[in-house]
Amino acid sequence: FAIMSKILLREAKIDREKEHFWIVGLDADNRILFIELVSLGSVTSTSAKPMETFRVAVLKNAVSVILVHNHTANNTIPSDADKDVTDRLIQVGRILHIPVFDHLIITTENYLSFRLEGLMEELAKSLKWVPPYEIEERIRAEERRMREEAVRMAREEGEREGEGIGMRRGLREGRKEGLEMGREEGLQDGERKGEERGRKEGERNKAVEMAKALLGNGVAIDVISKASGLSETEIRAL
Repeated sequence: FAIMSKILLREAKIDREKEHFWIVGLDADNRILFIELVSLGSVTSTSAKPMETFRVAVLKNAVSVILVHNHTANNTIPSDADKDVTDRLIQVGRILHIPVFDHLIITTENYLSFRLEGLMEELAKSLKWVPPYEIEERIRAEERRMREEAVRMAREEGEREGEGIGMRRGLREGRKEGLEMGREEGLQDGERKGEERGRKEGERNKAVEMAKALLGNGVAIDVISKASGLSETEIRAL
C-alpha cells in the first residue's frame, strides 16, 4: 500500500481526479517484478481490458499478479463494476496460468484488499466469465470426485463391517478352540493325577502286603517300618 500510495500521489499531480488501474507482477517468492499502469479512466471509473492487463505479466514472466486501482473519493467500498472486472480477470489469469492473487482499492489515506475481505474466494466460485468448456470440465471433475468419494466411503464401510464380522467370528472360534483345548488339557491332567494316585495306592498296597508277611514271620515292628515305609502305628493296625 505504501508503494502504491506514493505512485498514486505522483500520478495524481497529472490526473488528480481520475481513476488509475495498475497491475503488479510477482515472482515465485511473491516479490514485486514490476508495477504497470494499465489504464487511466474517468472521475468515477476506469476500464481494464484483459489483454492490456496481462500483456506485461506474460512478457515479464510473472508468476502471479495483484490488481490495483484507486478511488478518487476517500472511499474503498468496491462497486459491482469493481467486482465484475475482478471476476473477469481472475478467469483470464486462470486460463493463462497467471493467477490473480489480490485486488487492492486504494486512496491517498486507506486501502481495501479483496483477499482480506473474502471477496477473492467468493469471486473464485463465480461462473459468469468461465468459458462453457471449463464449466463442463468442472462438472465432470465434480462427478469424478463424488464417485471416488462414494467408492472410498463404501470401501471404508466394508472394511469396518468386515472387521466386525471377523472379530465376532474370531471370538466364537477362539471360545470353541479354548473349550476344546481346556477339555483336552483337563483330560491329560486327570490322567496324570489318576496315574499318580494309582501308583501311590499300588505302592502302599505293596508295602502293606510286605508288612503283613513280615509280621507273620515274627519280624520286629521297627524293622518292618524301615523296610516298608509304613509307620509303626499303621503296622500295628494291620
